[in-house]
Amino acid sequence: MLPRNWHNRTRKGSLVAGVLAGALVLAACGGGGSAAPTTSRPATAGPTTKAGHESTAGKTSPPATNGPATFMGPDGVEARWVIQENKKPGTTAWHLSGDGPATIHGFANLTAASAGQKVSLYITTTAARYHVSAYRIGYYGGTGGRLVWRSPEEKGVVQPACTLTASTRMVACDNWAPSITFTIGPEFVQGDYLFKLVADPGQQSYIPLTVWDPTSHATYIIQNSVLTWQGWNTWGGYDMYGGAPPGQTPQFAQRAYVESFDRPYANGNGAADFMALEYPLVYWAEQHGLDVTYWTDVTFAEHPNLLLNHKALITLGHDETWTMAERNGVLEARAAGVNIVFLGASPVLRHARLQPSPLGPDREEVDYRDPQLDPIYAKDPLAATGNTWAQPPDNAPPSEIVGDTYMGYGLDDPMVVTDASAWPWAGTGVTDGTQLKGVLAGDYDAYDPNSIDPAGVEILAHSPVHAQVQDAPYSDMVYYTWPHGGGVLATGTIGWIPALESCRGSLPACPAPVLQAATGNIFHLFGEGPASKTHPSVANWRQYY
Repeated sequence: MLPRNWHNRTRKGSLVAGVLAGALVLAACGGGGSAAPTTSRPATAGPTTKAGHESTAGKTSPPATNGPATFMGPDGVEARWVIQENKKPGTTAWHLSGDGPATIHGFANLTAASAGQKVSLYITTTAARYHVSAYRIGYYGGTGGRLVWRSPEEKGVVQPACTLTASTRMVACDNWAPSITFTIGPEFVQGDYLFKLVADPGQQSYIPLTVWDPTSHATYIIQNSVLTWQGWNTWGGYDMYGGAPPGQTPQFAQRAYVESFDRPYANGNGAADFMALEYPLVYWAEQHGLDVTYWTDVTFAEHPNLLLNHKALITLGHDETWTMAERNGVLEARAAGVNIVFLGASPVLRHARLQPSPLGPDREEVDYRDPQLDPIYAKDPLAATGNTWAQPPDNAPPSEIVGDTYMGYGLDDPMVVTDASAWPWAGTGVTDGTQLKGVLAGDYDAYDPNSIDPAGVEILAHSPVHAQVQDAPYSDMVYYTWPHGGGVLATGTIGWIPALESCRGSLPACPAPVLQAATGNIFHLFGEGPASKTHPSVANWRQYY
């Protein structure tokens, strides 16, 4: 489930085996240097949806659904190494079990590491002794993790107070001494890792790290949204959304203009958003042995051309902060036939850039939330960081890529299926009007006929909402295909991934079986290659707007 305080911010083989009619599967779920920065942006992102918005020339309707779907994935969708990896002994020991507030915290000098790289952990604790255990996160027979490495017992050290840069209100702990250094050897199989810090007597927290493979040509690339994790990181009292000296109420005007990765994450017991908004999808993908690889959005910003080595980019629960390099990279990949799945809401919303810290390249995330406040504005306006990509000088609304527009937050509503004949719902048992309870949670997006969108946007779910902050009365799950290129699907909700987790019951009370099957449909189709060749979208937005 989503954290209770999620919205208290100043804002603006077989994929699903044995899916049978009337009997939906319920899968168990456990509870580097930087490339040179680029500020180029295409003048237009392609066809718009103003006049002639609904044109579908040259397109054909998707194949009709002829009964329940059985997914026998195309070659390359499953990966033997993933299947074999998840047959290894797993453990639930990666879960935290300490009582009370943790007295041990830390961070890594890298957000993602590849084979042969050295990783340093920076740890502070009041305990006399501690150790660190590294767990690869996956399926592992339902346990969710596998122990890969364990440090010796180390002497506890209280690191100095982190520094605050007054001009940018950046909190950084780059004055800490490294505690443990190790090399990414062959035992660190590519994937998402949680380093569990365990201090005497039983105090625990996490450090997340992605291990990635620069040579991978896996079908699917799963992207951890560490830029958004950092933007929300209140360690030291300041983040992108507000700030204040200790003991005072944070104010938006006192927000940090720069956030440092050289500090622990204040939320998620040190794991930021990973457990709530990313882990259920990682678990699901590895449970089904999919041909996946992993990177972070920082990795994508550093190596945007590597997206062309994959068939589908999977972005997760809250991927709102993007760099120019990412944006240009995804536009190029979409045109080249790479498919894109936005499983969360508010993606591609905020424009940030990266700069080095004393610990290494791309360790500071810059987002002034106002381009004219950004010192780089005078010499390079397109590099300046704004509140959203839609504002000048970018004039690049997220809908150009996503098909949806960010509309607000504070949801707890059902997703309402309105096009049950569409391919993502094949074999799920839903009909038009089916309500999937609890799927609309957190931020939400909707189709905006007045925005700049790709042609041929197809609305798959059109759901009334009751939001804490609301700019539209509906949330939309959308799909479109780029001419001769990739397909893009956006769920329009942060709640999709949390709702993948198992629950008791059946429709309409429990959304997990339907979402697992629909996610299987999405991975199946997008794993075949450019979706425009097999399932070109058919615009239907005028039925709703």
